Amino acid sequence: MTNTATTTISSRTAPPKEPDVTSLGVAAAAQAIRSGEITSEVYATALLRNARLQANLNAFITIDETAVLNAAREADEARAAGSSSPLLGVPIGIKDSYLTKGIPTSLGLESLAFFVPREDADAVRAIKGAGALVFGKNNLVEMSFGLTGHNDRYGQVKNPVSPGRISGGSSSGSAASVAAGIVPASLGGDTIGSIRVPASLCGVVGFKPTTRRWPTAGVAPISHTLDTTGVIARNVEDCALIDQVVTGERSSGLSAAAAGVKDVRLAYAPRQFLDLVEPDVDARFREVVERLRGAGAEVVEVDLGDDFGALSQTATWSVFFHETMGAVSEFLRQHDIPTTFEAVVDSLKPELQGAWRYMVMPDGGGATSVETYQAALTVSRPEIQRRLDTAFLEHGVQAILQPTTPCTAPLVDQQANFSIAGLAVSDLVLANHTVVASFLGLPGISLPVGLSRGGLPIGLELDAPVGSDRALLNLARRIESVLAARLN
Repeated sequence: MTNTATTTISSRTAPPKEPDVTSLGVAAAAQAIRSGEITSEVYATALLRNARLQANLNAFITIDETAVLNAAREADEARAAGSSSPLLGVPIGIKDSYLTKGIPTSLGLESLAFFVPREDADAVRAIKGAGALVFGKNNLVEMSFGLTGHNDRYGQVKNPVSPGRISGGSSSGSAASVAAGIVPASLGGDTIGSIRVPASLCGVVGFKPTTRRWPTAGVAPISHTLDTTGVIARNVEDCALIDQVVTGERSSGLSAAAAGVKDVRLAYAPRQFLDLVEPDVDARFREVVERLRGAGAEVVEVDLGDDFGALSQTATWSVFFHETMGAVSEFLRQHDIPTTFEAVVDSLKPELQGAWRYMVMPDGGGATSVETYQAALTVSRPEIQRRLDTAFLEHGVQAILQPTTPCTAPLVDQQANFSIAGLAVSDLVLANHTVVASFLGLPGISLPVGLSRGGLPIGLELDAPVGSDRALLNLARRIESVLAARLN
C-alpha cells in the first residue's frame, strides 16, 4: 500500500478476539451479514487489518479507513432496519481506473493523485446500490497499459504467493488484494487480458464478460472495441453474483456443484495454445483435460490453423494502439478530468512514454494506419470468428480451453524479458492466450487449477460464444467443483 497524501490508513488496532472472517467470499460474507452472524463493521475491520499487514504488496493506492468503517456501520444500521441487499455490507476493491465519487482516482498517474471525481463509474454505482462498500482503489499499471503490475509512482504490485514475482496486470492490485485476502473481490478492467492474466498469476478467478455486457462508462479506456469491465474474486459463485448485480439480469442461480460435467462438451487447440508454454503449465493443462474426461466431460481437439496466433495477435494489437488516443482524449473531456492527452503522455514512465509516442501517436513510426485498422476489423476479425465458430457450432462445444497464461509469474527483476521453455520472450507473451476473447468480444474466465513444482499458480481459461455469459459461469462453477475435488 503506497503511502500518498490520499492514503489514510489509521494506526488504530483491531478489537481483541475478533473472529477470523477474512476467508469469507462475497456471497458468504453478504449472507453472514444479512443473517446477523457477523456485522459489516467486524468484517471490514478484519480486512483493514489485513491491508495494513500486507501493505508491502502495493495492492492499493488509496484506502480511507474512516470512510470504510463509517460505511460499514451504515450497512449494519440498514440491516437492522430490514435491508436484504445482495451485497449488503461487503467491502469491494475498485481498480483505480474507475471513477469513484469523493475518492481520489489517479488512473495510475502521479499527476492525478489528487483528482477527486464528482461521480461514480456505472459499475461502481451498481454495486453500491446493491449494498457493497468501496474498500479502496487498487494499484494498476499506468493508464492500464501493461501486463506486469509495475507502476513507476505507486510501486510494483507484488504477487502474494511469491512477493519476488509479478502480479500480472493491468488489474494488478485487484488480483493481488483478492489473493492476499484483503478483499473478497475487486472490479477490474480487461482489454487484452488485464483481468485474466493477473488472476491466473495470483491464483484467483478472473471473469471478463462479453464486451459491452457490463457498463464501461466512467472507466478510463484504451480501446472502445476491446475494453471490458469485469471482476476478480475467489470463486465463480462470487463472480456470478456480481455479474448479476452489475447487469441487473435475473437469474435462477448457478448449477449445483453436484451436476458435474457429464453433459459437457469442450474443445482445446494444442497446436495454437500449447506450442509455447512452460513445461509445468503444459503438464497441468493436460492433467486438467484428463481429469475432466475422467469426470465424464467430452473434450475434443480442434485445429484453428497455422496462422491463427499471428493473425489474432497482429489484428488485436493494431486495434489496441489505433484506438487509444481517441478513446483517452474523449474520456478526459467527457468527465472533466484536469489533464490532456498530451499531458498524460508526458507523465508516463519513460519506457511507456516511448511506446505511446511510437505506437499510439499518429505521427509515430509504429502507428497503425487507417487501412490496417480497418482490415483488422473487417477482414481479420471475421476470419478468426469463422474458425472459432467451427469449434463452437460444428463440434458443438460449450467452451474452448487453454492455459490462461503460457507461464507462471516471472520474477519482478526479469519482468520485461524472460524465457519460456528456453526461448527468450517479452512480457507481451503473457497475453498470447487472452487476446482472442478480447478481439472477438467473447466472455472468458480464468480458474486457478493448481500450482507448479515451484509453488506458483497456474490458470485455466474458458472462452465461450458471445452473450453466453451465464452459461459460461454455470459451466465454470461445475468445472471448478470437479477440479477442486480432484486436484491438490
